[in-house]
Amino acid sequence: MSLGLQSFLAVLPILTAAVLLVGFRWPAKKAMPICYVVAVVVAIAFWKVDTVRVVASTIQGLFLTVNILYIIFGAILLLNTLKHSGAITAIRSGFANISPDRRVQLVLIAWLFGAFIEGSSGFGTPAAIAAPLMVAIGFPAMAAVMIGMMIQSTPVTFGAVGTPILIGVKGGLESPELTAQLAQVGMNFADYLQLITAESAIIHAICGSLIPTFMVIMMTRFFGKNKSWTEGLSILPFTLLGGFAFTIPYLFTGVFLGPEFPSLIGALVGMSIMSFCAVKGFLVPKDTWDFPPRAEWQPGWISDMEISLESLTDKKPMSLVLAWIPYVLVAVVLVLSRLRQLPLGGWLKSVSIKWADIFGTGITGSSAPLYLPGAMLIFVVIVTFFLHRMSTKELGAAVKESSKILLGAGFVLIFTIPMVRVYINSGINAGGYASMPLAMAQWVASNVGHVWPFFAPFIGGLGAFIAGSNTVSNLMFSLFQHGVAQNLLVAGSLVVALQAVGAAAGNMFCIHNVVAASATVGLLGQEGITLRRTVIPTLYYCTLTGIIGLVVIYAFGYQDPLSVFMLAAKG
Repeated sequence: MSLGLQSFLAVLPILTAAVLLVGFRWPAKKAMPICYVVAVVVAIAFWKVDTVRVVASTIQGLFLTVNILYIIFGAILLLNTLKHSGAITAIRSGFANISPDRRVQLVLIAWLFGAFIEGSSGFGTPAAIAAPLMVAIGFPAMAAVMIGMMIQSTPVTFGAVGTPILIGVKGGLESPELTAQLAQVGMNFADYLQLITAESAIIHAICGSLIPTFMVIMMTRFFGKNKSWTEGLSILPFTLLGGFAFTIPYLFTGVFLGPEFPSLIGALVGMSIMSFCAVKGFLVPKDTWDFPPRAEWQPGWISDMEISLESLTDKKPMSLVLAWIPYVLVAVVLVLSRLRQLPLGGWLKSVSIKWADIFGTGITGSSAPLYLPGAMLIFVVIVTFFLHRMSTKELGAAVKESSKILLGAGFVLIFTIPMVRVYINSGINAGGYASMPLAMAQWVASNVGHVWPFFAPFIGGLGAFIAGSNTVSNLMFSLFQHGVAQNLLVAGSLVVALQAVGAAAGNMFCIHNVVAASATVGLLGQEGITLRRTVIPTLYYCTLTGIIGLVVIYAFGYQDPLSVFMLAAKG
């Protein structure tokens, strides 16, 4: 089977998803079972993957599905608990006091608070926490999902305290051969990984500074009364400051401290600066932008779990500090559990549910239920029950409301994530072919030649689109990207950085991420509409990243120490 035919067959399930979700506007619950069947047929009939291996991959995917549903349930339960405790009423009033302008609230909640949650946790948690919070303070559910998807961009490469770099790039790239090559130029792998970290941070700082502006103009265009791009641009000085308030400390942290803390420190510094500016009215327009009156909202904007003002006014007023303590506690617990210098993460990981070597295939399905963000969210719910002096009836109502949301998301994800695992595990087959994602990447590499740096972030984005994970994309493609760079005699570290940045951008256009985000606000069935919108910032991010790669490599002639050595050896 030729590489071109391999590539076409490998992309067929993705094309099926795109046509059904985006073209025909099918809900994911109808489209994804078909896409799963297409992926299985391609794997068995053309890739010659053993049927038992496909079944094992599906079971592995179901383990991951349960993990994601666990996180979704925890996020929804926390929101509903805060609804019944009266905290949401206080939080809503607090944002109104800081600024009633939805554009300002977006910068504070989605861009900065969401980035902090991404930096501490990853796993799609920012959308799971920020999107329902936005709904609770009056955002349409569909707007919250779109914005929640866009959070998962700039902070993602350094999300979960650096996991996409420390696990993804390191696990995908480190090898005895590369270590030996680096030793010849006086570097060790840790130095090289830090170089990739610094290059990724620089690229993200350039591309990501405009993301809050993108968020705002897309909100005013798709959810404003006047459907106007310019209403979003009228707050440009504030959104630009919001972008730089995050990306500048993020940049310096990535360059000088490493991959663990750029998103965390960038978000903390940014929240401090932008909260102060919002309170003082600095760079905030005199006009106040809001959504149309609720009675004028389109039916597709509204979810089943919309929280109305009327349902929140039967509780006694609560102090803003007390209302926010649960969210602060979530952030603290997530950070403490992810810091590798502390033993807490190891203790939590020690409790695991695992099916090793499923049916003798070497594939393992596992879950660490105490380490997942869902456990931290449920822990905070228990603390909130006592802290906010709730009744068991109120907590029971929160649990009941939250449980209803899982059914729709669960049905979609039990097809989506197993499809991903069939893709990723297709590299072991009787045909001797590379895995399906790698076949697509090899076809692109063989057809684009020296302009490969432009396409490198798109391959990273493709990996994230398939897997819903920057880390998995980096694991799949880092070594491949580095190999292409070495064949072209260009800086391998920079090409891997382009891969890592593109993989972060791809999270904005990932099917199972949009399903998970939609589930947290009770809005399933509108996934194709959201994907048609989030493709805009995804293309912006990958295109600009690719242009940066071309300019730095060919216009500025940038080479890293290893590529300089290889050029010298070649010539």
